[in-house]
Amino acid sequence: MSNNYLYILIALIAGAMMPTQAATNDRMAAFVDGPILAAFISFFVGTVALFIYMLLAGVSLSSLSGVRDAPAVAWAGGLLGAFFVAAAVTLVPKLGVAMTFSLIIAGQMIVTLVIDHFGLLGVPVKEVSILRICGILLITAGVVLIRRY
Repeated sequence: MSNNYLYILIALIAGAMMPTQAATNDRMAAFVDGPILAAFISFFVGTVALFIYMLLAGVSLSSLSGVRDAPAVAWAGGLLGAFFVAAAVTLVPKLGVAMTFSLIIAGQMIVTLVIDHFGLLGVPVKEVSILRICGILLITAGVVLIRRY
């Protein structure tokens, strides 16, 4: 299996984890009476899991000293992740998993076009094309179909 196929498989598995994570976090929210506490527990468990993995894999913590040189935007990832998880936990019981993630994917696709087109956050520029816009419209049509049926 070439590396590209492995990367595609990993991306598909990661994509499958997102709605599964939202549903499991929604389950936790029912036991702790709220989505924000459930999101906090999710991040805590994830942090512990990553720390254990780092120890087992022998990841050196010496590189942590580089964080002091990181720009402010590099720190935003944690805030964005916290918002995403808290929003997903809040929205799943109100909209359902399919609708929540249809809208999330539509939002992702719109922002990816903007980031790519302008080369934001250091990514290579990939200008918007009519076919890419058609892709966004097809995703939007899918959201409408999921919402309607």
